[in-house]
Amino acid sequence: MSSWKFKENIGHMGKWNKIFLSITCFWALMILTGPLMLETGETGDLSGSVGLYDNKKVIQEMNPVSKIVYYLGDLNCHQLSHRSYEYNNNQMPFCARDVGIFLGLAIGFIVSLGRRINITLPIIILSLIPIGLDGTIQLVTEYESTNPKRIITGMIAGIATGISLKIIADSLDRN
Repeated sequence: MSSWKFKENIGHMGKWNKIFLSITCFWALMILTGPLMLETGETGDLSGSVGLYDNKKVIQEMNPVSKIVYYLGDLNCHQLSHRSYEYNNNQMPFCARDVGIFLGLAIGFIVSLGRRINITLPIIILSLIPIGLDGTIQLVTEYESTNPKRIITGMIAGIATGISLKIIADSLDRN
């Protein structure tokens, strides 16, 4: 699709499609650029626990935009350093699996633009099997997944969810 065609499609999108597209793409961009918005080496090891604000000292020293992204990552992700990517000598605000999920949401939504995609419950369930198996086997055995596998399984689940979001947005725009 040419950029002109893409601009034309955005002009014809409904309100909910524009909102969901903006949120999924903006959030994916914020997560991916998180380490670049900080001084080199500012984060250190963010390993912690889900549901706890365990990196308060580090996060409070960040710029306001990074503070929001890393705060949400700290509360909603374990951020184990060996399960997270790092660049600019800064750990990402979310683990590799979560990054895959968020990227997949944006990709799934974008791929669905201008198309009528029917996704059935069995397809959604099938798309969740890889992430479920990888995470569960890792939890109950000595198996340790790799970050590329985490990204891929997260993206598969995220893409299916992004397509589902597009279907929901289309439904909301029709009403």
